[in-house]
Amino acid sequence: MRSARTLLLAFAAWLLAMAAGAKENLLGLEPSGVTNIEVITLASDKHSSTFVIFIRDAVPNHIHQHHSESIYVLEGQGLMRLGDKTVAIGPGDFLHVPEGRVHGVQVTSETPLKVLSIQAPEFTGADRVLVKD
Repeated sequence: MRSARTLLLAFAAWLLAMAAGAKENLLGLEPSGVTNIEVITLASDKHSSTFVIFIRDAVPNHIHQHHSESIYVLEGQGLMRLGDKTVAIGPGDFLHVPEGRVHGVQVTSETPLKVLSIQAPEFTGADRVLVKD
């Protein structure tokens, strides 16, 4: 039930942003090309944060202690660790990462991985804990 609540909160935050006049075409967003991980904040409040994230190489394995993350892959391909499993991901794939679940990704395509990430409650980075393999 928590995942449904998380998605509902994220959808509500998106609706509020749309009502406030916020609009973003995700297809036109491109990375600057400077760093391994580039994050573009689309919306954020105390209920949720929505980002487009570009990953050139990898995101190290980590957990979030106090929130969940829903991920929709827009471009690129990779191998994503979700708990004790590793899954191939690509455009159109949706993943939900409950709080406390180890996750990370290794990009396998020449194209950077581009994902829509919705995190609830608001993500500040304070609860991200790196996990050693």
